[in-house]
Amino acid sequence: MKILVNELVTQTCEQLRGLFEEAVHRNLTDGILLSGGLDTSVITAAASKFGKLRGVTVALDDAPDVSYATTVAGLFGLQHRIVRIDVKIAEGAAIDVIEVMKTFDPMEVRNDATILIGLRAAKEEGLRGVLTGDGGDELFAGYSFLFEKGYDQLGQRLENMWKTMRFSSVPLARSLGIEAKLPFLDDEFKAFAMSVNPKLKVHEERGRVYGKWILRKAFEGTLPDTLVWRIKMPIEQGSGTSNLPKYFASRISDDEFEAQKKKCLDRDGVRINDKEHLLYYEAFKEKFGIPSGMGEGAKKCKSCGAWLMQVMTYCRVCGAFPA
Repeated sequence: MKILVNELVTQTCEQLRGLFEEAVHRNLTDGILLSGGLDTSVITAAASKFGKLRGVTVALDDAPDVSYATTVAGLFGLQHRIVRIDVKIAEGAAIDVIEVMKTFDPMEVRNDATILIGLRAAKEEGLRGVLTGDGGDELFAGYSFLFEKGYDQLGQRLENMWKTMRFSSVPLARSLGIEAKLPFLDDEFKAFAMSVNPKLKVHEERGRVYGKWILRKAFEGTLPDTLVWRIKMPIEQGSGTSNLPKYFASRISDDEFEAQKKKCLDRDGVRINDKEHLLYYEAFKEKFGIPSGMGEGAKKCKSCGAWLMQVMTYCRVCGAFPA
């Protein structure tokens, strides 16, 4: 039985690598938003067979992504630009994200601010497009909140995610006049990834449970272990924009925040969680008005009144979870 299991893993890894390289080739462009996480690392490894990429990495403060991305760039000979930013630049990008994505969800705004800054740098470099790692976590169960699910439940959760997944890199790139290319969502590769048994997506290795296990196994030997087994890190953490909340905390006093928070709930029906959330909501409201009734779906978010699809567990407009 163990031999059969090993053969299945080997066959799946070979098929995954082959299909993924084909997907990258079909989506090939001249740049990549390079975080040094698993997804952008395997894209870089595959793309290196077909030509040279230029990588862009965004960093606020001591961003963890920099060392990993530098390693990947060195391994595959990428021309690599590290974009060092400060809080003012990050805040400006966050406000622009709110306008493009119609959201004041703090986590999405922080993540997307990094993406937008990276896309702007890519455009400055004269790149016609960038590859991104979008879709890897959704297809291969990269999020830690999925690890405790039984495999039947995991499969259902993944299917629900696939029905609602969207990626901000596409509209953000479009707003700048360049193109984001997403190899994980290439039709042929996506269909294969969806067919992979969930037991090969979340699995124990070296005493730890990992998501994207089969994707990691497929690129063992191509990438060093420090990259293959790097723990999943949200964009905001890897880029350092997770530090933004503490910067915003000094903008207004606690008393003023509580007064504004109450006003938002009483006047607009919007629940505000913290000072960063308030800042983003004020920018959102100035552009779009009160969110109640926005969006499409069969149920309303209890925190802001926006419409959601029935299978969604969080609100894309305000970030409420559960919605």
